[in-house]
Amino acid sequence: MSAPERDGFDPARHLPDELLERIRERAAVHDRENTFPQHDLDELREAGYLSILVPRELGGAGLGLAEAAVLQQRLASAAPATALAINMHLVWTGVAKVFSDRGVPGLEFVQRGAVAGDVFAFGISEGGNDLVLFGSDTSAVPHGDGGYAFTGTKIFTSLAPVWTKLGLHGLDTTSADAPKLVFAFIDRTDAVTTSDDWDTLGMRGTQSRTTRLSGAVAAPGHVVRRIDPGPNPDPIVFGIFSVFEILLASVYTGIARRGLDLAVEAAKSRRSKKTGMSYSQDPDIRWRIADMALAYDALPPQISALARDVDELADHGPRWFTLLSGLKHRAVVMAKQVVDEAMLVAGGGSYFSSNELSRLYRDVLAGMFHPSDPESAHSTAASAWLGPIER
Repeated sequence: MSAPERDGFDPARHLPDELLERIRERAAVHDRENTFPQHDLDELREAGYLSILVPRELGGAGLGLAEAAVLQQRLASAAPATALAINMHLVWTGVAKVFSDRGVPGLEFVQRGAVAGDVFAFGISEGGNDLVLFGSDTSAVPHGDGGYAFTGTKIFTSLAPVWTKLGLHGLDTTSADAPKLVFAFIDRTDAVTTSDDWDTLGMRGTQSRTTRLSGAVAAPGHVVRRIDPGPNPDPIVFGIFSVFEILLASVYTGIARRGLDLAVEAAKSRRSKKTGMSYSQDPDIRWRIADMALAYDALPPQISALARDVDELADHGPRWFTLLSGLKHRAVVMAKQVVDEAMLVAGGGSYFSSNELSRLYRDVLAGMFHPSDPESAHSTAASAWLGPIER
Protein backbone atom coordinates (compact mmCIF):
# COMPACT_ATOMS: atom_id res chain seq x y z
CA MET A 1 0.00 0.00 0.00
CA SER A 2 1.62 3.23 -1.10
CA ALA A 3 1.20 6.63 0.52
CA PRO A 4 2.62 10.05 -0.23
CA GLU A 5 5.75 10.66 1.80
CA ARG A 6 5.79 13.61 4.13
CA ASP A 7 8.97 14.69 5.95
CA GLY A 8 10.62 11.47 4.82
CA PHE A 9 7.84 9.26 6.16
CA ASP A 10 8.15 5.70 4.88
CA PRO A 11 5.41 3.31 6.10
CA ALA A 12 7.65 0.28 5.50
CA ARG A 13 10.17 1.63 7.98
CA HIS A 14 7.67 1.20 10.82
CA LEU A 15 5.83 -1.81 9.38
CA PRO A 16 8.25 -3.78 7.19
CA ASP A 17 6.79 -6.09 4.56
CA GLU A 18 8.35 -9.15 6.23
CA LEU A 19 6.70 -8.31 9.55
CA LEU A 20 3.34 -7.80 7.85
CA GLU A 21 3.60 -11.17 6.13
CA ARG A 22 4.27 -12.94 9.43
CA ILE A 23 1.30 -11.15 10.97
CA ARG A 24 -0.88 -12.06 7.98
CA GLU A 25 0.06 -15.74 8.27
CA ARG A 26 -0.93 -15.82 11.93
CA ALA A 27 -4.25 -13.99 11.46
CA ALA A 28 -6.18 -17.02 10.22
CA VAL A 29 -4.91 -19.13 13.14
CA HIS A 30 -6.04 -16.62 15.77
CA ASP A 31 -9.41 -16.28 14.07
CA ARG A 32 -9.90 -20.04 13.93
CA GLU A 33 -8.70 -20.69 17.49
CA ASN A 34 -10.20 -17.55 19.03
CA THR A 35 -6.89 -16.53 20.58
CA PHE A 36 -5.08 -13.26 21.15
CA PRO A 37 -2.21 -12.53 18.69
CA GLN A 38 0.52 -12.36 21.32
CA HIS A 39 3.34 -12.79 18.80
CA ASP A 40 1.98 -9.89 16.77
CA LEU A 41 2.01 -7.68 19.86
CA ASP A 42 5.52 -8.80 20.79
CA GLU A 43 6.89 -8.04 17.33
CA LEU A 44 5.08 -4.73 17.08
CA ARG A 45 6.37 -3.69 20.50
CA GLU A 46 9.91 -4.68 19.47
CA ALA A 47 9.53 -2.58 16.33
CA GLY A 48 8.55 0.46 18.41
CA TYR A 49 5.01 0.49 17.06
CA LEU A 50 3.38 1.09 20.44
CA SER A 51 5.11 4.46 20.66
CA ILE A 52 4.74 5.75 17.10
CA LEU A 53 2.68 8.71 18.36
CA VAL A 54 5.07 9.58 21.20
CA PRO A 55 7.44 12.53 20.58
CA ARG A 56 11.02 11.69 19.66
CA GLU A 57 12.37 13.53 22.69
CA LEU A 58 10.50 11.03 24.90
CA GLY A 59 11.77 8.01 22.96
CA GLY A 60 8.96 7.54 20.46
CA ALA A 61 8.83 7.78 16.68
CA GLY A 62 7.35 11.29 16.73
CA LEU A 63 4.75 10.55 14.07
CA GLY A 64 1.53 12.47 13.61
CA LEU A 65 -1.99 11.10 13.47
CA ALA A 66 -1.88 11.31 9.67
CA GLU A 67 1.08 8.92 9.53
CA ALA A 68 -0.40 6.61 12.16
CA ALA A 69 -3.58 6.42 10.08
CA VAL A 70 -1.59 5.23 7.06
CA LEU A 71 0.18 2.63 9.18
CA GLN A 72 -3.08 1.34 10.64
CA GLN A 73 -4.50 0.93 7.15
CA ARG A 74 -1.38 -1.03 6.27
CA LEU A 75 -1.61 -3.21 9.40
CA ALA A 76 -5.33 -3.85 8.91
CA SER A 77 -4.69 -5.10 5.37
CA ALA A 78 -2.65 -7.90 6.97
CA ALA A 79 -4.63 -8.65 10.14
CA PRO A 80 -7.78 -6.66 10.92
CA ALA A 81 -8.13 -7.97 14.47
CA THR A 82 -4.54 -7.14 15.35
CA ALA A 83 -4.97 -3.65 13.92
CA LEU A 84 -8.22 -3.06 15.79
CA ALA A 85 -6.73 -4.27 19.08
CA ILE A 86 -3.62 -2.07 18.68
CA ASN A 87 -5.96 0.80 17.74
CA MET A 88 -7.19 1.00 21.32
CA HIS A 89 -3.66 1.46 22.64
CA LEU A 90 -2.93 4.03 19.95
CA VAL A 91 -6.09 5.94 20.86
CA TRP A 92 -4.64 6.75 24.29
CA THR A 93 -1.21 7.66 22.95
CA GLY A 94 -3.01 9.75 20.34
CA VAL A 95 -5.03 11.54 23.02
CA ALA A 96 -1.78 12.20 24.86
CA LYS A 97 -0.43 13.76 21.66
CA VAL A 98 -3.56 15.91 21.29
CA PHE A 99 -2.98 17.12 24.85
CA SER A 100 0.72 17.86 24.43
CA ASP A 101 0.23 19.55 21.04
CA ARG A 102 -2.25 21.92 22.68
CA GLY A 103 -0.24 22.55 25.82
CA VAL A 104 -2.57 20.54 28.05
CA PRO A 105 -0.72 18.62 30.80
CA GLY A 106 -1.76 15.35 32.39
CA LEU A 107 -1.01 12.49 30.00
CA GLU A 108 2.77 12.49 29.98
CA PHE A 109 2.70 9.20 31.92
CA VAL A 110 0.91 7.60 28.96
CA GLN A 111 3.70 8.65 26.62
CA ARG A 112 6.43 7.45 28.97
CA GLY A 113 4.54 4.23 29.62
CA ALA A 114 4.13 3.45 25.92
CA VAL A 115 7.88 3.80 25.41
CA ALA A 116 8.53 1.59 28.43
CA GLY A 117 6.26 -1.15 27.05
CA ASP A 118 2.94 -0.52 28.79
CA VAL A 119 -0.16 -1.58 26.87
CA PHE A 120 -3.11 0.78 27.25
CA ALA A 121 -6.64 -0.52 26.81
CA PHE A 122 -9.84 1.43 26.22
CA GLY A 123 -12.49 1.08 28.95
CA ILE A 124 -15.26 3.41 27.85
CA SER A 125 -17.99 1.20 26.34
CA GLU A 126 -20.77 0.01 28.65
CA GLY A 127 -23.76 -2.15 27.85
CA GLY A 128 -26.83 -0.05 27.05
CA ASN A 129 -25.01 3.27 27.54
CA ASP A 130 -25.66 5.18 24.34
CA LEU A 131 -24.25 8.35 25.93
CA VAL A 132 -20.78 6.80 25.46
CA LEU A 133 -18.31 9.63 26.24
CA PHE A 134 -20.99 11.87 27.70
CA GLY A 135 -22.11 9.64 30.57
CA SER A 136 -21.27 6.49 32.49
CA ASP A 137 -22.99 3.79 34.54
CA THR A 138 -19.72 3.09 36.33
CA SER A 139 -19.45 4.70 39.75
CA ALA A 140 -16.38 6.77 40.55
CA VAL A 141 -15.97 7.21 44.30
CA PRO A 142 -13.44 9.83 45.40
CA HIS A 143 -10.64 9.04 47.83
CA GLY A 144 -9.41 11.75 50.12
CA ASP A 145 -6.01 11.79 48.40
CA GLY A 146 -7.41 12.74 44.98
CA GLY A 147 -7.67 9.19 43.67
CA TYR A 148 -10.86 7.39 42.68
CA ALA A 149 -12.31 3.90 43.05
CA PHE A 150 -14.31 2.61 40.06
CA THR A 151 -17.07 0.03 40.21
CA GLY A 152 -18.97 -1.09 37.13
CA THR A 153 -18.82 -3.16 33.95
CA LYS A 154 -17.03 -2.25 30.74
CA ILE A 155 -17.66 -4.14 27.51
CA PHE A 156 -15.61 -4.62 24.33
CA THR A 157 -12.34 -4.21 26.21
CA SER A 158 -9.90 -5.05 23.43
CA LEU A 159 -6.43 -6.24 24.47
CA ALA A 160 -8.14 -7.84 27.49
CA PRO A 161 -5.51 -10.56 28.10
CA VAL A 162 -2.50 -8.23 27.92
CA TRP A 163 -3.24 -4.66 28.95
CA THR A 164 -1.26 -3.14 31.79
CA LYS A 165 -3.19 0.15 32.06
CA LEU A 166 -6.92 0.64 31.46
CA GLY A 167 -8.14 4.11 30.54
CA LEU A 168 -11.75 4.50 31.62
CA HIS A 169 -14.45 6.86 32.84
CA GLY A 170 -17.00 6.80 35.64
CA LEU A 171 -19.53 9.09 37.28
CA ASP A 172 -18.80 10.85 40.58
CA THR A 173 -22.16 11.50 42.27
CA THR A 174 -20.92 12.23 45.80
CA SER A 175 -18.52 15.18 45.60
CA ALA A 176 -19.71 18.67 46.43
CA ASP A 177 -19.63 19.65 42.75
CA ALA A 178 -21.22 16.40 41.53
CA PRO A 179 -22.13 15.04 39.11
CA LYS A 180 -18.76 14.86 37.40
CA LEU A 181 -17.46 12.45 34.77
CA VAL A 182 -14.04 11.25 35.84
CA PHE A 183 -11.46 10.03 33.29
CA ALA A 184 -8.59 8.05 34.75
CA PHE A 185 -6.26 5.07 34.35
CA ILE A 186 -6.09 1.99 36.55
CA ASP A 187 -3.63 -0.88 36.86
CA ARG A 188 -4.60 -4.53 36.55
CA THR A 189 -5.26 -5.69 40.13
CA ASP A 190 -7.51 -8.12 42.01
CA ALA A 191 -10.23 -5.46 41.78
CA VAL A 192 -10.42 -6.10 38.02
CA THR A 193 -12.04 -9.25 36.64
CA THR A 194 -11.76 -10.13 32.95
CA SER A 195 -14.44 -12.49 31.68
CA ASP A 196 -13.60 -15.19 29.16
CA ASP A 197 -16.65 -14.33 27.05
CA TRP A 198 -15.22 -13.32 23.66
CA ASP A 199 -16.70 -15.78 21.16
CA THR A 200 -17.86 -13.70 18.22
CA LEU A 201 -18.64 -13.81 14.54
CA GLY A 202 -15.52 -11.86 13.57
CA MET A 203 -12.61 -9.80 14.96
CA ARG A 204 -11.92 -12.78 17.21
CA GLY A 205 -8.26 -11.94 17.73
CA THR A 206 -9.02 -8.65 19.49
CA GLN A 207 -10.20 -10.61 22.55
CA SER A 208 -12.41 -7.68 23.53
CA ARG A 209 -13.73 -9.27 26.69
CA THR A 210 -16.02 -7.88 29.37
CA THR A 211 -14.22 -6.19 32.28
CA ARG A 212 -15.76 -5.94 35.74
CA LEU A 213 -14.47 -3.38 38.21
CA SER A 214 -14.96 -3.76 41.97
CA GLY A 215 -13.46 -0.68 43.54
CA ALA A 216 -10.51 -0.55 41.14
CA VAL A 217 -8.37 2.39 42.24
CA ALA A 218 -6.86 5.09 40.06
CA ALA A 219 -3.99 6.85 41.81
CA PRO A 220 -4.20 10.65 42.07
CA GLY A 221 -1.58 11.12 39.37
CA HIS A 222 -3.61 8.96 36.99
CA VAL A 223 -6.88 10.88 37.35
CA VAL A 224 -6.81 12.87 34.13
CA ARG A 225 -10.01 14.96 33.99
CA ARG A 226 -13.18 15.74 35.91
CA ILE A 227 -15.80 17.28 33.63
CA ASP A 228 -19.53 17.90 33.51
CA PRO A 229 -21.55 15.06 31.97
CA GLY A 230 -23.02 15.61 28.53
CA PRO A 231 -21.55 17.19 25.39
CA ASN A 232 -18.41 19.00 26.43
CA PRO A 233 -15.61 20.87 24.62
CA ASP A 234 -13.00 19.56 27.07
CA PRO A 235 -9.76 18.31 25.44
CA ILE A 236 -10.37 14.79 26.77
CA VAL A 237 -13.62 14.55 24.79
CA PHE A 238 -12.16 16.02 21.63
CA GLY A 239 -8.99 13.95 21.96
CA ILE A 240 -10.77 10.62 22.38
CA PHE A 241 -13.41 11.33 19.74
CA SER A 242 -11.00 12.58 17.08
CA VAL A 243 -8.33 9.90 17.45
CA PHE A 244 -10.83 7.08 17.93
CA GLU A 245 -12.89 7.93 14.84
CA ILE A 246 -9.89 8.54 12.57
CA LEU A 247 -8.05 5.37 13.55
CA LEU A 248 -11.24 3.30 13.30
CA ALA A 249 -11.83 4.67 9.81
CA SER A 250 -8.25 3.69 9.01
CA VAL A 251 -8.69 0.08 10.11
CA TYR A 252 -11.82 -0.45 8.03
CA THR A 253 -10.30 1.32 5.05
CA GLY A 254 -7.35 -1.07 5.33
CA ILE A 255 -9.75 -4.01 5.27
CA ALA A 256 -11.36 -2.59 2.14
CA ARG A 257 -7.98 -2.26 0.46
CA ARG A 258 -7.18 -5.89 1.15
CA GLY A 259 -10.59 -6.94 -0.16
CA LEU A 260 -9.99 -4.98 -3.34
CA ASP A 261 -6.53 -6.51 -3.79
CA LEU A 262 -7.90 -10.02 -3.31
CA ALA A 263 -10.68 -9.35 -5.81
CA VAL A 264 -8.16 -8.19 -8.40
CA GLU A 265 -6.04 -11.31 -7.80
CA ALA A 266 -9.11 -13.53 -8.16
CA ALA A 267 -10.24 -11.81 -11.36
CA LYS A 268 -6.82 -12.32 -12.92
CA SER A 269 -6.43 -15.93 -11.82
CA ARG A 270 -9.93 -17.25 -12.56
CA ARG A 271 -10.73 -18.27 -16.13
CA SER A 272 -14.11 -18.66 -17.74
CA LYS A 273 -14.91 -22.06 -19.25
CA LYS A 274 -17.39 -20.34 -21.51
CA THR A 275 -15.03 -17.81 -23.09
CA GLY A 276 -11.64 -19.27 -22.25
CA MET A 277 -10.59 -15.84 -21.06
CA SER A 278 -9.55 -14.50 -17.68
CA TYR A 279 -12.35 -13.01 -15.60
CA SER A 280 -10.36 -9.77 -15.63
CA GLN A 281 -11.61 -9.44 -19.24
CA ASP A 282 -15.27 -9.95 -18.32
CA PRO A 283 -17.14 -6.60 -18.60
CA ASP A 284 -19.35 -7.33 -15.60
CA ILE A 285 -16.39 -8.24 -13.39
CA ARG A 286 -14.49 -5.19 -14.58
CA TRP A 287 -17.46 -2.98 -13.69
CA ARG A 288 -17.71 -4.57 -10.26
CA ILE A 289 -14.02 -4.03 -9.48
CA ALA A 290 -14.17 -0.49 -10.84
CA ASP A 291 -17.10 0.20 -8.52
CA MET A 292 -15.07 -1.13 -5.59
CA ALA A 293 -12.10 1.02 -6.52
CA LEU A 294 -14.21 4.15 -6.92
CA ALA A 295 -15.66 3.64 -3.45
CA TYR A 296 -12.31 2.86 -1.84
CA ASP A 297 -10.33 5.69 -3.47
CA ALA A 298 -12.40 8.36 -1.71
CA LEU A 299 -11.47 7.33 1.83
CA PRO A 300 -7.65 7.49 2.22
CA PRO A 301 -7.56 11.19 1.17
CA GLN A 302 -10.42 12.00 3.56
CA ILE A 303 -8.67 10.25 6.44
CA SER A 304 -5.39 12.00 5.62
CA ALA A 305 -6.99 15.44 5.44
CA LEU A 306 -8.89 15.17 8.71
CA ALA A 307 -5.94 13.59 10.55
CA ARG A 308 -3.69 16.42 9.39
CA ASP A 309 -6.25 18.91 10.64
CA VAL A 310 -5.99 17.34 14.09
CA ASP A 311 -2.17 17.35 13.88
CA GLU A 312 -2.08 20.97 12.75
CA LEU A 313 -4.64 22.23 15.30
CA ALA A 314 -7.23 23.26 12.71
CA ASP A 315 -10.36 24.82 14.16
CA HIS A 316 -13.56 23.32 12.78
CA GLY A 317 -15.54 24.40 15.83
CA PRO A 318 -18.77 22.46 16.31
CA ARG A 319 -18.33 20.94 12.83
CA TRP A 320 -15.63 18.65 14.22
CA PHE A 321 -18.09 16.07 15.50
CA THR A 322 -20.03 15.62 12.29
CA LEU A 323 -16.81 15.54 10.26
CA LEU A 324 -15.32 12.85 12.48
CA SER A 325 -18.42 10.70 12.91
CA GLY A 326 -19.15 11.02 9.18
CA LEU A 327 -15.65 9.85 8.30
CA LYS A 328 -15.95 6.74 10.43
CA HIS A 329 -19.45 6.00 9.09
CA ARG A 330 -18.40 6.35 5.44
CA ALA A 331 -15.33 4.16 5.97
CA VAL A 332 -17.38 1.33 7.47
CA VAL A 333 -20.12 1.50 4.83
CA MET A 334 -17.52 1.60 2.07
CA ALA A 335 -15.51 -1.30 3.52
CA LYS A 336 -18.55 -3.51 3.86
CA GLN A 337 -19.58 -2.74 0.28
CA VAL A 338 -16.10 -3.50 -1.06
CA VAL A 339 -15.78 -6.81 0.80
CA ASP A 340 -19.29 -7.84 -0.30
CA GLU A 341 -18.30 -7.20 -3.93
CA ALA A 342 -14.97 -8.96 -3.49
CA MET A 343 -16.77 -12.10 -2.35
CA LEU A 344 -18.82 -12.08 -5.55
CA VAL A 345 -15.77 -11.52 -7.73
CA ALA A 346 -13.87 -14.36 -6.05
CA GLY A 347 -16.78 -16.77 -6.40
CA GLY A 348 -17.99 -19.63 -4.23
CA GLY A 349 -14.55 -20.46 -2.88
CA SER A 350 -14.67 -17.31 -0.78
CA TYR A 351 -17.57 -18.80 1.17
CA PHE A 352 -15.30 -21.34 2.85
CA SER A 353 -14.00 -20.32 6.27
CA SER A 354 -10.43 -21.10 5.18
CA ASN A 355 -10.60 -18.31 2.59
CA GLU A 356 -9.19 -14.94 3.68
CA LEU A 357 -12.18 -13.12 2.21
CA SER A 358 -14.48 -15.10 4.47
CA ARG A 359 -12.60 -13.69 7.47
CA LEU A 360 -12.66 -10.16 6.09
CA TYR A 361 -16.40 -10.54 5.48
CA ARG A 362 -16.93 -11.30 9.17
CA ASP A 363 -14.36 -8.83 10.49
CA VAL A 364 -15.79 -5.89 8.61
CA LEU A 365 -19.18 -6.34 10.29
CA ALA A 366 -17.72 -5.16 13.61
CA GLY A 367 -17.57 -1.63 12.23
CA MET A 368 -21.30 -1.06 12.73
CA PHE A 369 -20.98 -1.56 16.50
CA HIS A 370 -18.26 1.02 17.15
CA PRO A 371 -19.22 4.58 18.05
CA SER A 372 -20.36 6.52 16.20
CA ASP A 373 -23.01 4.06 15.04
CA PRO A 374 -25.14 4.93 11.98
CA GLU A 375 -27.93 6.45 14.08
CA SER A 376 -25.54 8.68 16.01
CA ALA A 377 -23.64 9.75 12.88
CA HIS A 378 -26.86 10.73 11.10
CA SER A 379 -28.24 12.51 14.16
CA THR A 380 -25.01 14.51 14.49
CA ALA A 381 -25.04 15.45 10.81
CA ALA A 382 -28.72 16.41 10.89
CA SER A 383 -28.19 18.67 13.88
CA ALA A 384 -25.18 20.29 12.21
CA TRP A 385 -27.15 21.15 9.06
CA LEU A 386 -30.71 21.58 10.35
CA GLY A 387 -30.18 22.59 13.96
CA PRO A 388 -31.39 20.68 17.00
CA ILE A 389 -34.84 19.12 17.13
CA GLU A 390 -37.39 21.59 18.44
CA ARG A 391 -38.80 20.71 21.84
